[in-house]
Amino acid sequence: MSYDIVILGLSLSSSWGNGHATTWRSLLKGVAAHGKRVLFLERDVPWYADHRDLPEPDFCDLEFYQDLDELDGRWGETIANAPAVIVGSYVPEGVEALDLVLARAHGPVLFYDIDTPVTLATLSRGEEAYIHPRQIPNLSAYLSFSGGPALERLTEKYGARCAVAFHCCADESHYRPVDAERRWDLGYLGTYSPDRQPTLDRLLLEPARRLPHRRFVVAGPQYPADIDWPANVDRIEHLPPSEHPAFYAAQRYTLNVTRADMIAAGWSPSVRLFEAGACGTPVISDDWPGLTELLPDGDAILVAHSAEDVVNALEVPDDVQRDRLAQEARRRILENHTGHARAGQLLDLLADLARSVPRDAVAGAEPARAN
Repeated sequence: MSYDIVILGLSLSSSWGNGHATTWRSLLKGVAAHGKRVLFLERDVPWYADHRDLPEPDFCDLEFYQDLDELDGRWGETIANAPAVIVGSYVPEGVEALDLVLARAHGPVLFYDIDTPVTLATLSRGEEAYIHPRQIPNLSAYLSFSGGPALERLTEKYGARCAVAFHCCADESHYRPVDAERRWDLGYLGTYSPDRQPTLDRLLLEPARRLPHRRFVVAGPQYPADIDWPANVDRIEHLPPSEHPAFYAAQRYTLNVTRADMIAAGWSPSVRLFEAGACGTPVISDDWPGLTELLPDGDAILVAHSAEDVVNALEVPDDVQRDRLAQEARRRILENHTGHARAGQLLDLLADLARSVPRDAVAGAEPARAN
């Protein structure tokens, strides 16, 4: 069977403990709506196999492989003949997998980095968990989760030939306003991360302690057992994407918390930010460079620097302002940050690459493999 795009990504089948799955799903639904056929190749690992919430997508073909030998043996020819191949960040044995793709593919090879700030921080330490610096100049394009200075760094320091800001996106067919009982004044959806926890403490747990008459919720896995949750904070261990819109609809506000590397890089909006906004739930966010260029503070989002900022927002019963924030954020996201919009951006780029010099003519011979 022939495909327009072949993708190697961390996970499409399971959203457990990662933000990649919903991003891929939204993008690939958009690609399918444009009439393109996609094959998604996913490493079969037990932690996702035990938590698959989309084992059989209807917008692309999903296949699993056990190791690189099986990937090459079963799918090497498909990769070679594909008009375009995309490899994502955090793919297991990612450096070796990308070497395999660069060696086999005749069409453009792109890298979609859903973790650009983490990648750049890792590379600066001389580490290469899923991409090696020597591979970057051989890519037809580097799709970066982050915009801003990260693109210059990829180009100037690492030799990327085409570094493109390619933010995450929301599936507008799924993430939309729904009717739900309002249960919480403020909520947060996200897997535990040590570098996010101090911000969660400051912008949600501390306001919860100061406002015992308000209700709060934190949903997501892997939180340590020793966290002292205030009595008015509900905990949900895992929330599948099918329940996200109702979860957002049940909140007066939802909180966006950003990882330290992404704050440092700036211009790195999380997929949760777009999903919550698409659901029509107003967002309170920590601050980072580039945020207010996407969603202006006070018009489409509330930026909080302290617990006091959150307390003030929750204690002001201004439903007119809350609704205005929600409507403006949703308008901006539906115009610029949906799966359909991002798919159009990708397909335009692929069309440009198809008209340019073939990748192997520019990149040279088969890339040298790491020892």
